Amino acid sequence: MTIQWFPGHMQETEKFLKKAVSSVDTIMEILDARLPYSSANPLLDKICKNVFRLKILNKQDLADPDVTLSWLHHYRDIGENAIAVTGTSPVETWRAAEYALAGINRSKSRRIRVMVAGIPNTGKSTIMNSLAGKKIAKTGNTPAITRHQQRTSLKKQIDIYDTPGILWPILENKNGAYRLAVSGAISDTAIDYSDIAMFAIALMIKRYPERLKQRYGISIQEPENSQSADFEETEPLKILEEIGTTRGCLKKGGVIDYQKASELFIRELRAGKLGRISFETNQEAMEEQKALLEEWKSQVQYNDLTSTK
Repeated sequence: MTIQWFPGHMQETEKFLKKAVSSVDTIMEILDARLPYSSANPLLDKICKNVFRLKILNKQDLADPDVTLSWLHHYRDIGENAIAVTGTSPVETWRAAEYALAGINRSKSRRIRVMVAGIPNTGKSTIMNSLAGKKIAKTGNTPAITRHQQRTSLKKQIDIYDTPGILWPILENKNGAYRLAVSGAISDTAIDYSDIAMFAIALMIKRYPERLKQRYGISIQEPENSQSADFEETEPLKILEEIGTTRGCLKKGGVIDYQKASELFIRELRAGKLGRISFETNQEAMEEQKALLEEWKSQVQYNDLTSTK
């Protein structure tokens, strides 16, 4: 499955960001703590490279704490600024805001301009509401709820700007695209629940098998070679069938309703019903990034050779 989702308003947001970045003092880039690499928009690296930027790993209450700590160490090691928060906590969000402000030269003669940016459904509006102490921005589990720029005046001489979430037109990293779909960053109308459920179950088997057993009361077979193609294809399907059976996702005659079972599993996973789970580690992300770079280099060399013929 190739996932592409780039609504028209996102193109307008990209144009707006390029224009607005020059007038802000600092940028709070909101990432999903469960998948910091996949939820980071590479467009921001180009658009925001001359402005102090703080990466905020939001939804840390849903992520594996050990993996989140590893990500924070990774960002520190490569010289990037990062902090993990739970967006519904005003104490944590204000600590992040103070961190962002500490990276700039503040002037008491004017208000400080802070931009909140990131891909859909990472919790930008939730953080805005926590900072304001009231509901000023729409929130929800549907990506791209924010459609236009929103400016709010906060205490401590701060003006904060919320922007619509933007994805990039083509998601080159297949695994990253699947992780985004599992997390809810991509509209459900652009995905196949059964497809992403199989991907997510395979991830759970690899990293958190006990969570599956505890939540659904099912058994997981571990053959000698759990990396075999047969196992990777058949075991997730078997578990999805068991989830469908135990949760009553059945059609007439006791036939399993795969779509219903898939939706149930994905919604429970997103809501944290299976515990604090991270969808990627920094080691995996760096390996994928390296592989994509090698693939890009090979494609460039191929294009150069063919263009000379």
